Amino acid sequence: MDRETLERNLGPDNVITTFEQMANGERKYKMVSEDGSYYCRTVASSQGAWQNSHFHNHITEFYVVQSGWIAYAKFTNDQMLEIRVMCEGDHIIVEPGVHHNLYMSANSVIHTIKYGLNTHSDWSASPELDSITHILMESELLQTYG
Repeated sequence: MDRETLERNLGPDNVITTFEQMANGERKYKMVSEDGSYYCRTVASSQGAWQNSHFHNHITEFYVVQSGWIAYAKFTNDQMLEIRVMCEGDHIIVEPGVHHNLYMSANSVIHTIKYGLNTHSDWSASPELDSITHILMESELLQTYG
């Protein structure tokens, strides 16, 4: 992942704040505790884009859409693709082991909370899901799933 990162340690609880400029143009503002729990505000670029597909072995993610819309893609237990378009106020919980990805529409804003064991190193790429999601265009997402 190409990105620019700024980091700072805040307060006696060892909460680290970071800013990351992602390769797809997203801006991520994070607060990460030494126990690995995590909050992130993500602001999409001026053009919609997919994130990188991934899964976690031990953590749960809670996503909330503040503004705009996103598409949430995942593999079901039988490896079928499921996509859900989510709008302002919608939320979803992603359990450990679920291969998933997000498409963020232009200028959309989401909030993510991660919790569970070992959140610092519990991110694994899912190239199988990337090969499917990265070819889906915004117009197709809205027409088929919106």
